[in-house]
Amino acid sequence: MKENNRILVVGSANTDMVISADHFPLPGETMMGHDFMTNHGGKGANQAVAAARLGGNTAFICKLGDDSFGHDAMKMFKEENIDISCSSITKESSSGVALITTLPSGENSIIVDSGANGLLSPADIEASEHLFTEAKIVLMQLETPLDTLVKAAELGKKYGAYVVLNPAPAPAKPLPKELLKNVDLLIPNETEASYISGVNIIDEASTAKAMGKIQKLGVKDVIITVGSKGVYANINGKLVIVPAFKVKAVDTTAAGDTFCGALCTSLCSGKDLESSILFANKASSISVTRRGAQMSMPHLNEVNL
Repeated sequence: MKENNRILVVGSANTDMVISADHFPLPGETMMGHDFMTNHGGKGANQAVAAARLGGNTAFICKLGDDSFGHDAMKMFKEENIDISCSSITKESSSGVALITTLPSGENSIIVDSGANGLLSPADIEASEHLFTEAKIVLMQLETPLDTLVKAAELGKKYGAYVVLNPAPAPAKPLPKELLKNVDLLIPNETEASYISGVNIIDEASTAKAMGKIQKLGVKDVIITVGSKGVYANINGKLVIVPAFKVKAVDTTAAGDTFCGALCTSLCSGKDLESSILFANKASSISVTRRGAQMSMPHLNEVNL
């Protein structure tokens, strides 16, 4: 990896509208919820905020609508000390939004309208090329167009960055080879890993098989997150299980995003992969004890190992 510590996140920014309920509504059912709130979200923005709060030198490339949601998000990024010099506002679409229902168990159900996120283009990435020259890690997700991610991964590789892809939401179609060939680390959960590898993950053996299949697609390193069970990683050719911290989950909305941002921040600081996974697990375990997406994410002084 490069000697600097810049994390460049390319991805989505949404406004989350969250309501708590006793159960998920059935088709045609109208039910009463409670504790409604709005919160800044979007997987890209979540990961950028997680990294910045944990001490990461973070830049973010996104596209937002020319509306109150978009302008509020831009203001928030600046307050989090995130470089948004290459993020933009468009009049062609509204900002992305997510409608989220959370249960007392911590489970959630999410519907997303991508809005302006769908307009983030390869041309936007090319216009931001100078940020890639400074990046030690390029971190991406799947809530923006694939051709845009292909260009971002290509530039990341061109300038010697460690390219990380969190393939969420789970891809409906196989990810293009043009993307995977430039990805150094893939961080799927069990569902996403099963989609990508074609292996039904049910135990340690099937997890190892799925990792092998994914690596044959061109990805160097693979980490599979398995919720409360922790994380599987292939480290130096050996399958390693890093257990999760035991906590009472209230809302798991941004747990995976907190993990990704924390992992990249730790790697940028010079820690090895296993130590970085442990740090990311701790940060993620804190986030699930709080409601909301970005508002649940811890600061560095809270993640004491």
